[in-house]
Amino acid sequence: MINLTDEMVSRLDSALADGYSCLVGTASKDGEPQISPKGSVMAFNRDTLAYWERAKRSALDNVAENPQVVVYYAHAADRVRWRFHGKATVHEDGPVRQEVMDRCVQAELDRDPERLGVAVLIKIEKITELSGEVLQQAD
Repeated sequence: MINLTDEMVSRLDSALADGYSCLVGTASKDGEPQISPKGSVMAFNRDTLAYWERAKRSALDNVAENPQVVVYYAHAADRVRWRFHGKATVHEDGPVRQEVMDRCVQAELDRDPERLGVAVLIKIEKITELSGEVLQQAD
């Protein structure tokens, strides 16, 4: 069962302000890897992450082809490093998109003044430390 800790929620939701944007790793259907910084990563709820996808380039293309993703959070000064493995879904409209946009950090929304972005939700399947130790895993 996945249940983000209070520390995880707090650190994820303040990552950009703290200067430690999350990285989102995706891969094409052919397995070509890609990694992108996403300053809008947030804890959507206790088992799901979300981010505002404003760039709409290769990361979004990859998620459409292959929904398996990993989100990497690293706070170097505190030596906290987590990987959140999961399956992404894209919400181009509707209430989920609106909620993610409403909760998105202002700095990311400012880079999308016309609000053309989409919401991406990631249902977490496993949380690991940098060492590979599994902290939590879905049933």
